[in-house]
Amino acid sequence: MRIVRDLFRDHRFTVSFCVLCILLLLAILSLFSPYDPTRWGVVPRDLKPSRTYLLGTNSKGQDIFWQATFAVRNSLIISLIAGLVSRVIAVLVGMVAGYKGKTTDRILMFISDSLLVMPLFLIIVLLAMLVRDRMNLVTLGLLLAFFGWAWDARVIRAQILSLREREFTQTAILSGTGTLGLVLKEYMPFATPLVFSTLINNMSWAIGMEMTLAILGLVNLDIPTLGTTLQWAISYQAMLLGYWWWILTPVVLAVLLFVALYWLSASISEYLDPRTRLQRVGAH
Repeated sequence: MRIVRDLFRDHRFTVSFCVLCILLLLAILSLFSPYDPTRWGVVPRDLKPSRTYLLGTNSKGQDIFWQATFAVRNSLIISLIAGLVSRVIAVLVGMVAGYKGKTTDRILMFISDSLLVMPLFLIIVLLAMLVRDRMNLVTLGLLLAFFGWAWDARVIRAQILSLREREFTQTAILSGTGTLGLVLKEYMPFATPLVFSTLINNMSWAIGMEMTLAILGLVNLDIPTLGTTLQWAISYQAMLLGYWWWILTPVVLAVLLFVALYWLSASISEYLDPRTRLQRVGAH
């Protein structure tokens, strides 16, 4: 309970938590949708927001509110898959490279650096084109996860290199602590702030990449996401025709999601850092 109270003292955490709860509620509401998100012509077309249709309808004959619930849910699923899988890779590579050093470190960092210097966007676009017919939420999440770990692995490695030189590491080794125990008990508490912050940041990056690929038409447009919702609105020239509610819905939801994830990342990272936590909690 004390941790919760301390976190909620930060207005960034409070606001981002509330926004994310609202977005999660929208995602859960998709389970109760009266419409199939892939069907067209289920409601009258191009109606403005009203009591009957809270966010109006689009030119495909779909209720934008219920489409938005599916879009938020699917975008969050993609970002969670990309974030969690890439965190596992980043933590394993970063810790093994930092702790083992020598040849192991050079090989792993060569792979990491190769990914960093490559034009990742072009490679992701090319691969998305190749697997476009089989593209689904899991496939896209894994594709983004494969390219989303390199920089974070290098950051984690740098911290492990620093921790390896401290006295507690030598003490743990002399006391018979194994490599796994040393990493989990001694290193993970220090690496946890990085893992959390990079997880949330990677989720934001994955959502942004999904929206970019969708606008380029390189994903399955029948699956509603924030990106595909925006792509359909652009394709039907919603802004030029004055259907502002159609194009504004995915834009506003995406902005809220990006800001909430950023503030959540910054707040949790500062709290998990012992120095900033003492400064922040001590100020209240």
